[in-house]
Amino acid sequence: MTRRDLVMLAPVLAMAAEETGKTLPPNSRVFSFDSLPVKSSPSGAATRPVLQGRLPTGEFIELHETTLMPGQMPHPAHRHTHTELMLIREGTLEFILDGKSERLGSGGVAYAASGELHGLKNVGDVPANYFVIAIGREQS
Repeated sequence: MTRRDLVMLAPVLAMAAEETGKTLPPNSRVFSFDSLPVKSSPSGAATRPVLQGRLPTGEFIELHETTLMPGQMPHPAHRHTHTELMLIREGTLEFILDGKSERLGSGGVAYAASGELHGLKNVGDVPANYFVIAIGREQS
């Protein structure tokens, strides 16, 4: 499966599970990107929740798309128990991992393993768009 396939698959199950523990349906569906709700944050980020719930195979997954303005971070660097993949659709982001940083452009992918301090910052001159795929749940 390519990144494009993954991005195309994301809206297929969009908003199918609004409750955190809900199992997602095994059947495919199509949802328009334009129909996804937009949540704004104080940092100026606009996030579109796409998918959240337990897959029929048992894994918990959460997927969202974020637009981040130049010079902004969605939130300070942080760590959590779930694993994240960040797929850069457009723009230039700096991926911060345990105090070191690396730039990523369109098509780049960042992997944040469970428990590692990480963050993102838009270091370009235009808005950056990226998808976050979180696998696993936070333990309470």
